[in-house]
Amino acid sequence: MSKNSKYMIIDGIRAEYTDEKNILQVIQKVGIHVPTFCYYSDMSIYGACRMCVVEDERGSIIASCSTPPRDKMVIRTNTGRLHDYRKMILELLLASHCRDCTTCEKNGNCRLQMLASRFRLTEVRFPNTHPERMVDDSSCAIVRDPSKCILCGDCVRMCNEVQHVGAIDFAHRGADMIVTPAFNKKIAETDCVNCGQCAAVCPTAAITIKKDLKEVWKALYEPEKRVVVQVAPAVRVAIGEEFGLKPGKNSIGKIFTALRMLGFDTVFDTSVSADLTIVEEAEELLRKLENGDKDKEKYPKGNAYPLFTSCCPGWVRFVETKHPDLLPYVSTCKSPMEMFGAVIKEYYKPADRESGLETVSVAVMPCVAKKYEASREEFKRNNVPDVDYVITTKELIRMIKELGIQFAEIEPSSPDMPFSISSGAGVIFGVTGGVTEAALRHVAAKDNQALKDLEYSGIRGLEGVKAAEVEVGGSILRIAVVNGLGNADELIAKIRSGEEHFDFVEVMACPYGCIGGAGQPFGYQAVKSERAGGMYRADKSAIIKRPGENPVVSQLYETGVLKGRSHELLHVDYQKQKETL
Repeated sequence: MSKNSKYMIIDGIRAEYTDEKNILQVIQKVGIHVPTFCYYSDMSIYGACRMCVVEDERGSIIASCSTPPRDKMVIRTNTGRLHDYRKMILELLLASHCRDCTTCEKNGNCRLQMLASRFRLTEVRFPNTHPERMVDDSSCAIVRDPSKCILCGDCVRMCNEVQHVGAIDFAHRGADMIVTPAFNKKIAETDCVNCGQCAAVCPTAAITIKKDLKEVWKALYEPEKRVVVQVAPAVRVAIGEEFGLKPGKNSIGKIFTALRMLGFDTVFDTSVSADLTIVEEAEELLRKLENGDKDKEKYPKGNAYPLFTSCCPGWVRFVETKHPDLLPYVSTCKSPMEMFGAVIKEYYKPADRESGLETVSVAVMPCVAKKYEASREEFKRNNVPDVDYVITTKELIRMIKELGIQFAEIEPSSPDMPFSISSGAGVIFGVTGGVTEAALRHVAAKDNQALKDLEYSGIRGLEGVKAAEVEVGGSILRIAVVNGLGNADELIAKIRSGEEHFDFVEVMACPYGCIGGAGQPFGYQAVKSERAGGMYRADKSAIIKRPGENPVVSQLYETGVLKGRSHELLHVDYQKQKETL
């Protein structure tokens, strides 16, 4: 220990600190878990729940989340007074809260329930004033149950501060305060982008993910249905956390086995269609660079807009509602999920006609906005969606547990033919920067040195905004990688003003990319960092590194369902769709 280092005394333990912003972070360093409802290190300090209070040396009660550490400060986290104080808060919350825990969506995973159990609350001394409020299930992605809200403000800060969407906020005052969209609108009537990050941070079941399990189970049990499933890349590194495996563990083989045990007829990896996305998107980028931007003079300081990615439906919705003038610069490529949905439905058409079966396409996604994407008219043909149902990683976990499958113990298996091969580039789609790296691999020199140069170009990492310059074919491309819509909003402002110029911008709506999607098991930044590492390890062990080297992709273009139909099946025009509404 350095004699000059700053330290605190916490419950008699000396705790050195450096750049910790509050006492709570110092307390966590010494292995003490102080209960909280409203504290997230990625968001601003709110200090509303008061569960994290501690006592200082003078006996004053202070909120540890909003109090900065002070050298030689002495605090206690566990006294009789604090214990009674926290129990009182929990009792008051439960007195105005729904008590139907056994049928609640978050039963077993509710922070209010967990803390009530931790403090051994066996009775509540106050009468139940639980308000009966209407459930809002208007959204394709989330369900709001205001009667289960504890006013912690987590969802409000996520929606406003991190995502810059502003679909919900506090309304009224005192005992009448609620969290709601403006003018008490339904959530589907707002500019909600369906990212579901509000549900991810909600400690109770006030906001939850909309479930499609009933329909999926029904399809699985119907003999006249062929139920085909695709699994997104990011699912493989998160699902195991719920079954005792370490974050970042690649469980894709176990996922395939579990899906077959659940009754799915055919199982595929969405990484295959991620390869298709890259082939199409990289060609789109090259055409833009070759043709130049003929309208460059109409932009501020002659600064042409870049090509923006289109894989993330939350981002596409954000552009439509907040920056509609950017729609012409969003790639026309469908997302990998929708590309695969179109390919699957086309591939099985002849077999369906011959056998009399109906192919039902299911997608397992880390993303809640994919539910909204699947419902969009652009992705229906003859009023039939290319992807019939989207379930999240959490929903698949529920199915596995419901059937009693011991996930950690089952043997891995492979995806089915004919879409059984994917590249490492397709796998890393699930982490921020992965789409960009995959695209650059496709157009870069075909040698190992080029791959190494891309790996260390600065596009990897979980930072909110990354910028890099990469040489491709003798030209220097300026590229930005953004995760979180608030970061995207700020970068767009810089592009508009001419402060920044990019040729290509990758945007993921969820912080840290798909590995941090709202459909994944909840995890803090350290967990998401482990997931990112798992994605890159899966890429490193892949035999094929570039999408263009995937024989499945080549076959689809040369003799498969994409022959002469690639633009019809793999592209979408959001701008044209908007104009027809």
